[in-house]
Amino acid sequence: MDHAFYPFVDNTPQDAGKGDEKSPENSLGGEDASQGELGAVRYPARIAIYDDAAAAPRVVVIEPTDIRSYLEEITATVNRLAHEQGSQIPFTVIREIVENFIHAYFIAPTITILDEGNTLRFSDQGPGIQEKDLAMEYGTTSATEEMKHYIRGVGSGLPYVQQYMTDKGGSLTIEDNISGGTVVTISTRPKEDAERCAAPGKPAGAMPQMPQPYGQSPYPTQQMPGVYTQPYMPGYQQYYQPAQPQVQQGFYPQQGYPQPSYQQQAPAPAPATTPISTPVPTPTPEQQPPAWTAELGRINLSDRSQAILEYLSAHEMVGPTELVRAYGKSAPTWSRELANLVQMGILKKVGQKYYLTQLGQNFV
Repeated sequence: MDHAFYPFVDNTPQDAGKGDEKSPENSLGGEDASQGELGAVRYPARIAIYDDAAAAPRVVVIEPTDIRSYLEEITATVNRLAHEQGSQIPFTVIREIVENFIHAYFIAPTITILDEGNTLRFSDQGPGIQEKDLAMEYGTTSATEEMKHYIRGVGSGLPYVQQYMTDKGGSLTIEDNISGGTVVTISTRPKEDAERCAAPGKPAGAMPQMPQPYGQSPYPTQQMPGVYTQPYMPGYQQYYQPAQPQVQQGFYPQQGYPQPSYQQQAPAPAPATTPISTPVPTPTPEQQPPAWTAELGRINLSDRSQAILEYLSAHEMVGPTELVRAYGKSAPTWSRELANLVQMGILKKVGQKYYLTQLGQNFV
């Protein structure tokens, strides 16, 4: 007989009521129960709402109850409070993250609502996530059989949320909590902007620091005489040509000669001595390639990055969906690889698609 799951089943698991077995609702009755079993909810959930980033938050507490009611009440309350602030994050996305508290055995769940509801942070003090990259792959899960009475348990939650937020121009990040546990942050903003929203003293409206294309320095430099101006590259030194001495036009050193007494003449000018210099030819674009081409061979690309560039050698643009169709794997995996190439300056994102930059065209 098929097992159903939250939120589409009744409150009684299939094996509940058998005298010689434990049900998920009553398997842990005391404070000394081990963390390896699910048991009953013993910790309240706290929801912090920051109406103003400069003021202390309001806190709403969800008291412990049975597992299914606990998950439903947290999801509904976070959704309501976030949308009161103006959130654009849908209910189903919030529910997928709330359900992950079951993997932390509901130990100290805390939800923080920031940035007018468009940045949500979910933290706990459970066992944490060791393989964070693997957790973003479809089909990977740590759900036990007890947990599967309440959640799908098929490894679809975090990958689905990451794909949804990325497609909408937002982000999802997973970090370790201070003294154990996990912090998951979802935002309608890119990762860098979301971090500013969650960090004191870094208002969301501040001008974001744009990533510099690979091979360019974000700091202005003063050009020295005789230096060819080229982008700074690691391990590359600028070619320095000493400046040639300048001779003021119209001025010639003169030397007087004694003249016969019977005739007064103006002193004859001595031949002007001009410093001899060897002209240095200025390289033309045809003769001298851009400075960053010397570094192309030093950039190490993963196999997935090379597959993306191989695809773009035959196509004008690409997205996670096209890469899944062409090479398999999951959309979140390709989304992360595309983001890495954007950071390196090899790709640029326009809308929901990615295009080669001038630097990237040298790889195909």
